[in-house]
Order: sequence, then C-alpha cells, then structure tokens
Amino acid sequence: MTVQPRHWRARLIAALPSRHTLSTHLWLQPLAHRLLDPQLWRFHHEAVARGAAVGTFWAFVIPVAQTVVAAAHCTRWRANIPAAAAMTLLTNPLTIGFWLWLAYALGARLLGEPLAQAAYGANSAPSWLAEYGWPTVLGMGLFATGGAALVYVSVKLIWRTSTWIKRRRRRFAAHQASDVVDP
Repeated sequence: MTVQPRHWRARLIAALPSRHTLSTHLWLQPLAHRLLDPQLWRFHHEAVARGAAVGTFWAFVIPVAQTVVAAAHCTRWRANIPAAAAMTLLTNPLTIGFWLWLAYALGARLLGEPLAQAAYGANSAPSWLAEYGWPTVLGMGLFATGGAALVYVSVKLIWRTSTWIKRRRRRFAAHQASDVVDP
C-alpha cells in the first residue's frame, strides 16, 4: 500500500508527469531530447511565469491532451514544464462545464446575442453548435489569451513581491542583530 502525501502541494507534484514520463510519451518522442533539458524543470521566475502562461493558454484552447501540448510548447518558449502542467488542470472534468458556461455567457454578451435557453434532446449537434458554439469558442479564446497574460503578470508580481518581502526581513533581522551587538 502506498502512502498518499497529506499536503495539497505534495499531492499536486505527485500527480504531475515526471521528466521520464514525458520523454517516453509517444507524441513527444521527437522532442524527448529537449524535454530532458534541466532549464525546463528548474524554478526560475521567468520560466515559471512562462510555463504558467503556456499551461493556462492550452487549458482553454483544447479539450484533451493539454499537458502534452503544453510540454511541447514549453520547449519552444523555454518555460517551466511543471508549472505548465499544473495550470492545465484549470479545466478538468469537474470544472469544464462551469468554464464552458462562462465562456458561452461572455461570448454571447460580446456578440450581442441573448443567452439561449438550453433545450435538451431536441437539438441536433450541428444546430447546437450553430447556437452555442461560436459564442463559446470566442469566450474560450478570450479566456486563453487573457488568462495567459494575466497569469504571466501575476506570477511575476507575486515573485517580485515575495523577493522584496524576504529582503526586507533579512535587512530588518540584520539591523536587529547589529543593535544587539552594539549596546
């Protein structure tokens, strides 16, 4: 029996694909040598921000294989693969319905269309796509591009704020230590 980690970060890291898993994936074989580059796996502020943006973008653009596509794009953009893989979890089977509804509502509003009442079973797939599809595609596209930009800027701001706070604490601690030494 395996022991599951208790902390949510440890569980998230355990659920993410490893270097070996991605490098042996059939679709990623042409990029396998690039996926093992240590620069794509270290936590540097710029690489993490790029990875989070790439993962957010692909989470909203395609419904399946987002992690694989995001990992492939991380090699091109020199982005952090674990950050990208984590951000693709935004749209998972539990949350995709909410995101699709929200994308449809946003798209319909921007296109100036009234929100349609769902008629279950009566509509065929082409008529459903004609009625709901374009507003949903527009909304998901906006979520992808806007979300990627927002996540990139947010990661950079959070990282800089965290660094600034750490420096302030060190300066304060050094100042306190010098006061103790010199009575």
